Amino acid sequence: MIPHVSRLLELWRIAAHYRLDTLFPAEELPEKARHVLSLIRLHPAAWSSRERKNPLKLKNAVEEMGPLAIKLGQLLSTRRDLIAPELLEQLVLLQDRVKPFDNAVAKMRIQQSLKADVNTLFARFDEQPLAAASIAQVHTAALHDGREVVVKVTRPNIRQQILQDFEILAWLGAALEKRLEAARALHLSEIIQNYRQIILNELDLTLEADNTRRMRHNFTGSSMMYVPEVYMDSKEVMVAERIVGVPISDIATFDRMGMNRADLAEKGLTIFFTQVFRDNFFHADMHPGNVFVETLNPSNPRFIALDCAIMGELSKHDQMTVARMLLAVMNSNFMQLILVVHQAGWIPPGTDQDALAREMRRTVGPMVSKPMHELDFAGILIQVMDIARRFHLEIPPQLMLLLKTLVHVEGLGTDLYPELDIWKLAKPILTDWIKANVNPVKNIKELSQQLPDLLLGAQDLPSLMIDSLNGLKNQSAWHSKQLHELQSMRLQMEHQQKRSWMFGSLMAIVLSIAIIAPWYISALLIALASVLAIWRVAK
Repeated sequence: MIPHVSRLLELWRIAAHYRLDTLFPAEELPEKARHVLSLIRLHPAAWSSRERKNPLKLKNAVEEMGPLAIKLGQLLSTRRDLIAPELLEQLVLLQDRVKPFDNAVAKMRIQQSLKADVNTLFARFDEQPLAAASIAQVHTAALHDGREVVVKVTRPNIRQQILQDFEILAWLGAALEKRLEAARALHLSEIIQNYRQIILNELDLTLEADNTRRMRHNFTGSSMMYVPEVYMDSKEVMVAERIVGVPISDIATFDRMGMNRADLAEKGLTIFFTQVFRDNFFHADMHPGNVFVETLNPSNPRFIALDCAIMGELSKHDQMTVARMLLAVMNSNFMQLILVVHQAGWIPPGTDQDALAREMRRTVGPMVSKPMHELDFAGILIQVMDIARRFHLEIPPQLMLLLKTLVHVEGLGTDLYPELDIWKLAKPILTDWIKANVNPVKNIKELSQQLPDLLLGAQDLPSLMIDSLNGLKNQSAWHSKQLHELQSMRLQMEHQQKRSWMFGSLMAIVLSIAIIAPWYISALLIALASVLAIWRVAK
């Protein structure tokens, strides 16, 4: 059953009202996509719409569709290689120029959440929002000690719509998994559920505050990135240090101030790999509205990380797997790549690994020698997913957030410095990280740090061994008892089958005689058979 039909009808109405079917030339689209566009034109809202020539119709439509649509628009806004310039200009506005909600509502939420009047909390509060996005909007203010701050306030009444939209996505994901092998290989339903929790976590600003503090600790004293300090937080409100900088997409300012964009791009990529491998805590929502660059020192600028609501973490096993996979690709060693994937348990038994290596070499190989502006990362990713489908590979859902982040990073890097050689930069970082993590000295040091706990635990070892042996003994006795009972049941069943066969044979003989005997003998035999049958059932 399709969930929330009224919500689907509302999305259809929005698409028709803004005439989203006119965004793309029909002749350039696949046949199925043309069918979808034709459905948009069937809605009555399309017949009287005056939005056909609205230069912001895509931005307005996505905005009206709600937080999930805005999130998708933010992701696409980093992909200049995929989106036409006139559409990209609209999607960029979704990064921090979504329609704000009323400042009176914002003040009320601040006062209720922080349990104090706005004038008590701040020496100055600017009612005009500095920025507004899918989940929250930001106001500037000043504390009574003179510190400039930004006040982030979540949007009211969006949780229910998010839950509805995810129920629709869950239904769609389950339907696709039934029909498409690629959806099953990606664990699409699980990815949707994981992302649902991620978005719901964004509604709780105490989680973002904790993430920001953790990220700030990881980059304390760093010359590459600065993370603002958090001063106050609650579920609906977060007050943090105001920074001075410009979005990473502001290329004109970088050129005007004489910033070295090549150095800046290298810093950005180094920060990403540092977050993924050194800290195992990476920013997973890196659209330009969340990544700024300091302007105070143009000769040595730092990145500024904002909006740490969506963060990613990998298990140690997945970290090592990703690092070894990337290193194998950089070395063009595709048999090693397949070996790593096999050891990770992603390849089902019986797979032709030589054929898989050839496919990966054909698809991924050409990208290794190319600078960033010649890479079609999204296209390569689609091809890799197709290979995963054809070879029945199992891709862990926790890696999909990392892939989403890679799409962001590659899109930002392409805009900032297209000639950046990401492979040349990444290879020594990955090599050093792998060496450090397989270093025997480090492993022994980690073991020595755990030694006190091991020694304390060793005191309980004799009793644990006795308990385990008793458990095994009891388990063995239980298994013996169960085996004996099964054997007895089998003998009883065999005996019962013999008796049933003999009884059935006797009844057949009696009834056969009754058929050919005189009527009074037949009546006697049938009565006898009935008595025997009743006795048999009762027994």
